[in-house]
Amino acid sequence: MKKTFNKGILLMIVSAFLTANGQLFWKFSQTNNKLINITIGFLLYGFGALFMIFAFKNGELSVLYPLMCISYVFALINGYIFLGETISIYNLIGILIIILGVTLLGKENKV
Repeated sequence: MKKTFNKGILLMIVSAFLTANGQLFWKFSQTNNKLINITIGFLLYGFGALFMIFAFKNGELSVLYPLMCISYVFALINGYIFLGETISIYNLIGILIIILGVTLLGKENKV
């Protein structure tokens, strides 16, 4: 059962990554190649939803769904790398709190 639970966590993290990157492409669509970026964004977002569905087969909703908060971490990194956004000390503190919370939820042995 533990192996299955870890699979659910991994799938949910991949879902968060795909979702954050889908949103990044939607942001790109505001400046260039609108249709292609919107399409890529929808595809990534859709695959993120599929990974979430597969994740839910391997764990409890109350444990796995909060892991989607990791998408905030991916969005912050994407904004910094691809959009030239700044990262403040408050952003870093928030990210650390999110990572701590996700870690504590992931250690929960409800499944």
